[in-house]
Amino acid sequence: MKARQLIGRASYGPDELKVLFKAFDDAWERIAPGVSGRAEAIEAARIKLANVILGLAHNGSRDAEQIKDAALHIFGADGK
Repeated sequence: MKARQLIGRASYGPDELKVLFKAFDDAWERIAPGVSGRAEAIEAARIKLANVILGLAHNGSRDAEQIKDAALHIFGADGK
């Protein structure tokens, strides 16, 4: 939950937050299977993903699919 709280506390409007949460959730769905089942590893990966998502949003991207794809690329989970 801390990762979603990190995004939710960012200074974006409701429409932008909706995009960021969608990008986060969609990316996490792809990343999660490759993360250790340990609670600490899951939380660390989710926080890292939230920071990546916020960094991409800070750079001006407002498209959930683009943000998700870029985050997956950064995580090496894009299948390429």
